[in-house]
Amino acid sequence: MQIAEKLSTNYLRAYYECCKPKVVYLILFTAFVGMLLSTDGLLPLDKFFFGLIGIGLAAAAGAALNHVIDQEIDQRMERTKARPIASGSLKTINVVMFALAMATLSTAILFTFVNPLTAILTLISMIGYAIIYTVFLKRATPQNIVIGGAAGAAPPVLGWTAITGELHMQALLLFLIIFVWTPPHFWALAIHRRDEYAKAGLPMLPVTHGIHFTKLHILFYTALLVIISLLPFLVFMSSYVYLFGAATLGAGFLYYAWQLYQAEGSQYAMKTFAYSIFYLTALFAFFLVDHYLIIAFKALQAN
Repeated sequence: MQIAEKLSTNYLRAYYECCKPKVVYLILFTAFVGMLLSTDGLLPLDKFFFGLIGIGLAAAAGAALNHVIDQEIDQRMERTKARPIASGSLKTINVVMFALAMATLSTAILFTFVNPLTAILTLISMIGYAIIYTVFLKRATPQNIVIGGAAGAAPPVLGWTAITGELHMQALLLFLIIFVWTPPHFWALAIHRRDEYAKAGLPMLPVTHGIHFTKLHILFYTALLVIISLLPFLVFMSSYVYLFGAATLGAGFLYYAWQLYQAEGSQYAMKTFAYSIFYLTALFAFFLVDHYLIIAFKALQAN
């Protein structure tokens, strides 16, 4: 009995790992921030709950399909060879059915309980990541992460449309921030894993153009990100609290990018990668703090 329970637990854990939970949690966080920033009032509980469920299921479905499509590549890379399909823990057909079921359920939930716009945009984002990026761009061009980053930048827009039912310029600013954040974030990891990507035959920028060239691009995109991160303040979407956070976090990101540029080989690559995750999380937290301070200030003025 204990053996059966252990096997069942391991089986469920393997499916859970196929969903790339850490990535999904970050996607849900940015979608949640998009929801909160879309309104000055309370979130409608049905849109909030079903919106996050639908977006999360789509993200998990895309991740599972990524495992299926990349299984041969995963087997050749130290970082990914223990993944459920690559290691043989799960059968390919079972994961395909699992992913399609989540994608179908996601679309049905969003269409029925949220709105058609969010359902369509979420489905497009999932296809963009699982098919356009994973099948084509990843194997075709060293600029794969730049072009394919659009799918990963969509969650705050999806959260926004889930609540409002419409696209808005401010939501697109959130999209732009993540879109420009993605290349320096991912290329720092790619520098650290350069030999593995070369062994797998993937045309990642450090493989095709060298580490120094990639570092220069990281520095350029980081500087561009810092500039773009100030736009919400300049268009009166946010106030000085956000400006302080964006400027401080941006200075930190530039510091790490510069240290990486000056360092030998892959030194500072993982530190830059780790800071990039902290940067995005903290930046969106500043968005929220600033948003609710503005609401509180307006309420005080009204009284």
